[in-house]
Amino acid sequence: MNRRTRSLPYPPHVLKRIRRLRKKKGLPQRAVAAVLGISQQAYSLYERGICEIHIEEFLLLARFFDVSVDYITGVSNLVRKYPEY
Repeated sequence: MNRRTRSLPYPPHVLKRIRRLRKKKGLPQRAVAAVLGISQQAYSLYERGICEIHIEEFLLLARFFDVSVDYITGVSNLVRKYPEY
């Protein structure tokens, strides 16, 4: 399977949601990449759906953007704050 025919690891709306959250905060990719401890190039691959995002990184993104993991992964369209335990 080549790049053109392989499917994205996530539905496009999940990738758009992550990009939208970043842009809403007015942040460049490198700023979010720093939170995840990865390079800007690696983060760019996440937003484009080329590389899979690990569950730990979904948790970090949700905490950073202060939204639930359900919202960031597209399970829910309700914007809820990241839960504090």
